[in-house]
This record gives sequence, structure tokens and C-alpha cells, in this order.
Amino acid sequence: MNPAAGDLPGAPVGGRQRAAHWLAQIGLFCLPALVLTVPINLLPYGLLLLASTLLAPELLWRARHMGGQPVKVLTWLMLAVLALGLLSVLLFEQGLRDVDNRSRFVVIPWIALWVCALRPDLRWLWRGALAGLLVTFAMSLWQVLQGAPRAELFTNAIVLADIVMVLMVLLVFCRPSRRWSLVIVGMAAGCGTIVLTGSRGVFAALLALLVVLALSLRWRTGTARLSVLAGMLAIGATLLLSVPELRHQVRLSELHSDMQRMEQGDSDSSAGARVERLQVAWDTFLDHPLVGVGIGHFDDAMQRVPVCRENPDEQRCHLGHAHNDVAEWAATQGMPGLLLLLAVYGVPLWVFVRLHRRSGRSTFRGPAAAGIMIVTTYVLCGLTQSMFAHQMTASFYVTIVGLLAGLSILEGARHRGANAG
Repeated sequence: MNPAAGDLPGAPVGGRQRAAHWLAQIGLFCLPALVLTVPINLLPYGLLLLASTLLAPELLWRARHMGGQPVKVLTWLMLAVLALGLLSVLLFEQGLRDVDNRSRFVVIPWIALWVCALRPDLRWLWRGALAGLLVTFAMSLWQVLQGAPRAELFTNAIVLADIVMVLMVLLVFCRPSRRWSLVIVGMAAGCGTIVLTGSRGVFAALLALLVVLALSLRWRTGTARLSVLAGMLAIGATLLLSVPELRHQVRLSELHSDMQRMEQGDSDSSAGARVERLQVAWDTFLDHPLVGVGIGHFDDAMQRVPVCRENPDEQRCHLGHAHNDVAEWAATQGMPGLLLLLAVYGVPLWVFVRLHRRSGRSTFRGPAAAGIMIVTTYVLCGLTQSMFAHQMTASFYVTIVGLLAGLSILEGARHRGANAG
């Protein structure tokens, strides 16, 4: 049994601290529920984070001891990202706007301590993810029925699919007991939204989610779980390939056409432009292995492509990023950027693995498990998208890493408290 609320360090007591606690609970719900469904995405959560912090700053100060090594490690990661971003600004005389998305890493230790101090309930995060998936699907379906070729809502189709994928991870791994019917409904809504976006870049992450989910369930044997997974994938693939409307919506015919055009040397297509940008990134990295061309300046590297020099208005020369994490960080920040990208994903992954081992859970579930899968999701989505070149995906990553780290620390403290009791 979990210890009582007052048995944990920094437990909110009294009117002001209790109000901060409830604002934190609301914030936990609003983050996944509103990130895609309102134009201001993360602003409501940010305001609740600030308001609850100002209500009880002494709790955050006391919680620094509870944060321990995980928060210290994440703080060092934050400082490394900021330092390399500022170095890029100084070397290339950029404006601070160019490194704005990297500056968002400053909130990771703040949010982790905020959770440790105010102790919001994990179930609010799960409820918000479910609400976000259901409302996002309804809005996306309405947008497509109104004539839009792809669901985009208040961002673009690729970012929409990536964030939906993260919400599905929260839905699955932060689930309360005996909520499988709602998890299935939310997963169906998430998959439906991904189809409506026409984004193919999340398929690898979706497959990873289904595989880990199947292997982590306590249901008969591993062979039986994998058989069920294989059956689900077979049904999904059959629907996509046999129903013309679905095949058109996920752009499978377009992908085949892109491959044929690439074979003929034409890169002016979705797949062709990505391959072209990978080649540009590699050549740029070889030319500037130490500092790259500067954060946010990948379009400068595209000038090595003849069509970009001859036709300054060519659309594919002004996409703003490399559509691949490794290519983006290597071309814009050189070898230090590659090492930093490894840390951006590797350090939180290491933290979550350690926290999961201390959680007391016998199954792969809970905030630390969700953290592991979210980092994995970002890595896989980063194969076809520059995840930190967009405000929404960058902000959501740093926010959810801080939240899940704090929730994992709390879970470990409760487990140790229960054992001691």
C-alpha cells in the first residue's frame, strides 16, 4: 500500500499548498488534452505550471533533495544543450530566435521538481491523453470531411501524427488498472488520426509500441501474445492495401510514385526530397565537421544543390530543416551536435531505465516505462522528421520528460516507503 500523502517529502498541506496541488493536477490533464486541440497548445499548461509554482515555491525548494541524481543529470543535460546553442549564436552571429527551441530544455529540472513538490496524480495525465486522442480524432475527421487532403489541425500533418503517437504511449503505459476498454478506444482514435494525417513516418514508432505492449502483457505465453500482435498487424495491413480510400489517405500510391521518380533522378517529391537532404547534410558535415552551418540554418546548406542556386523560389530548398534528427544536428552543429543529440535521447533513456528498476513494478508499465517509450518514439519519428526544429514537438519532449521523471521519482519514493513500513 502507498504511504499517506503526508509521509512523502514536500507533501502539500494547508490552503495555499493544497491549491497549488490541484492546479498541478489540472495541469497534468491539460497538457495532453489541449496540446493538439487548441491553437495555443502548451500555453494553458505553462500558465498552470507558473501559477502553482508561485503559490508554493518553498515546496519546490524542499523537493530538490527528493529529486536526487535523476534531476541533477537532467540539469547537466539542460546546461549542455543551452551552452552549445549559445556557442552557435556567437559563432554565426545568429539571433536568439534561431535557438529558441533548444532553450526550452531549461524547464526539464523545473518540471521534475514541480512534480516532486506538488505530487499530482498520474491518472490525470492518463485521462488527459485519452481526452486528447478522442477530441483530436473528431476534429481531424471533421477537417478531412470538410475537404482538407490531410488532417493538420493547428500545426502540420507530420507534427500532428508525431504528437498523437506520444499521446498513445501515455495512454498505454500510464493506464490505471482495469481500463483496457478505454485504452482500446483511445488507441483506435489515435490510429484513425494517424491515417487521416497521411503521415508514414510514425509507422515505425507505432509498430514498436504494439510490439512492446504485446510483450509486456501478462496474458498466456509469449508466443500467444506475438500471434495476437501478428494478427492485428495483418488485419491493419490488409485494410490499408485493399481499401482504396485508406490507401490514398496514407499515400501508399504516392510513395511508389516517389520511388520511381527517384530511380529516374527526380528528387522533387516527398521521398526524393528527404533523400536529397540526407546527402546535403552528409556533404555539409564533411565540410564543417566541428561547428556545422549554425542552428536553424539548414537551408543555407541546401544552396549546394544546383536547383536551389538556380531557382531561389524552389519550395524544397526552403523547408527549414533536414527532416531527420541526425542529419539536422550533424549539418548545423557538426560532431558536437551529433554527440549532443545522443545525450538528448540517451540521458533521459538512461534515467528512465534506472527509475523503472526502482519503481517496484513487476511489469513494464508506469511513468518510467512511458518515459522509455516516449524517448524511443522520438528516436524513431526522428528518422523522417527533425523533432527539435518544430516548437510543438520540441516543447512537448522537454515537458513530458520532466513530468515523467518527476512522477517516476515519486513512484520510487512511495515504493521504498511502503517497503520500509
